[in-house]
Amino acid sequence: MSGSLQVSGAHGSQVAEGDERLDVAAGILALLADRTRLALLQRLSEGEADVTTLTEAAGAARPSVSQHLGKLRLAGLVSTRKDGRRVVYALRHGHLKRLVQEALSVADHQISGLPPHD
Repeated sequence: MSGSLQVSGAHGSQVAEGDERLDVAAGILALLADRTRLALLQRLSEGEADVTTLTEAAGAARPSVSQHLGKLRLAGLVSTRKDGRRVVYALRHGHLKRLVQEALSVADHQISGLPPHD
């Protein structure tokens, strides 16, 4: 999701930065497009959690949850810390918490037939 692009000129540089921004945002949204990862991020938006808690919240097998958490960690969306023998996960950005909440709010509106609003 990251990379550098050399473009000469002020305007070209701004376009390259805009392209990189869109590429990174698209990558983040692609990670959120998976049901298990979205469930993990939803649970982490409530606070830190270990793999056992996240496995229960996602309703998926532990190996699958571990793989998804690894992808989220490599993407820089979640952080980890050791608590004794446990690894505890947390969201790295408040923006991500709000993004997940907004996506779920849109889903609530579509499911219940509520009209859209600002």
